[in-house]
Amino acid sequence: MQTISLNSLVAQTKEEVIKWRRHFHQYPELSFHEEKTAQYVYDTLQTFGNLEISRPTKTSVMARLIGSQPGKVLAIRADMDALPIEEENTFEFVSTNPGVMHACGHDGHTAMLLGTAKILTSLKDKIKGEVRFLFQHAEELYPGGAEEMVQAGVMDGVDMVIGAHLWAPMKLGTIGVAYGPMMAAPDTFYLTVKGKGGHAALPHDTIDSIAIASQVVTNLQHIVSRNTDPLDNLVVSVTKFIGGTTHNVIPGSVEICGTVRSFNADLRKSVPDLMERIIKGITEAHGAQYKFDYEFGYRPVINDEQITKAIEETILEVFDEKTLDLMKPNMGGEDFSAFQQKAPGTFFYVGAGNEEKDITYPHHHARFTIDEDALEIGVNLFVHATFKLLD
Repeated sequence: MQTISLNSLVAQTKEEVIKWRRHFHQYPELSFHEEKTAQYVYDTLQTFGNLEISRPTKTSVMARLIGSQPGKVLAIRADMDALPIEEENTFEFVSTNPGVMHACGHDGHTAMLLGTAKILTSLKDKIKGEVRFLFQHAEELYPGGAEEMVQAGVMDGVDMVIGAHLWAPMKLGTIGVAYGPMMAAPDTFYLTVKGKGGHAALPHDTIDSIAIASQVVTNLQHIVSRNTDPLDNLVVSVTKFIGGTTHNVIPGSVEICGTVRSFNADLRKSVPDLMERIIKGITEAHGAQYKFDYEFGYRPVINDEQITKAIEETILEVFDEKTLDLMKPNMGGEDFSAFQQKAPGTFFYVGAGNEEKDITYPHHHARFTIDEDALEIGVNLFVHATFKLLD
């Protein structure tokens, strides 16, 4: 396929893709509750023709485009779920669902994949092999929708998989690509430090859970700074610390939770033991008790070298060198990794920030949005990459 003809098809779908994105933004649904979103996607796909459409799970959709010539099987994934955030934007298509908002770009991901499907279905006779469009539920909530879709068989027979994330920290017109490690494994820990409450004026009659828990928080940072190889990427962050009710009462317990991010599998397995050793030592030293739970989350996103190379070449062929951003990995998490357990794959970022339009708010913020011009860029890359990979 000539680049110029594909570019023209993408340009023709731009307004429709924006319309879809605004619809999803206006009617967001939380993880595992994407019933209306999935139905809208299903109904829209039916209008394209040339697709075998199914519902692998209650709130996900898969569409298969079988090309006119034999070849490999490529899967393209988009996530559809929103977040429990009260939106503070004021544009005309703000969320109509109180306390729920598309604050991470998934509305755009779903719209981009619909646009990609519409274009590719019109080019069935040019396609070698098969394209599977995976509209995934519940990326934001562990154990995640990707694992459920994999268990439902959506990756059976797939040779390669790609996915994209609209990324507000990157300026419009750039596409971020990383070889190898791309996003970390996001694990979660929960800790309760149990002391002995009492009057704040008589601390000697208590076992001060706040003082003890504070030492735990401080010493957990030694895992990163002193217990692991500095060349291994690791984050240990305490994000919740709850204890006490008023100024003159030392509470009997404190609740703590947080996240651990890593790439190295052996290091990841060792962290819970390192944490508990510190927690146990500090609490025992002060006569306190503890309850510690550790939950392993998604696997890290590790990009395949050959597929990543094909994505890089596509960017240079379709756009230019200024568009390509060979970026460092980051410590965010993504359940796209579940698909990569079944087939080699690559995940990349599409810049969606624009300071001139005041599109600068971070992901998961109540005023998050994207520059909708990024949607055309994402569709363009998906369409061209499909032919690049299948050819």
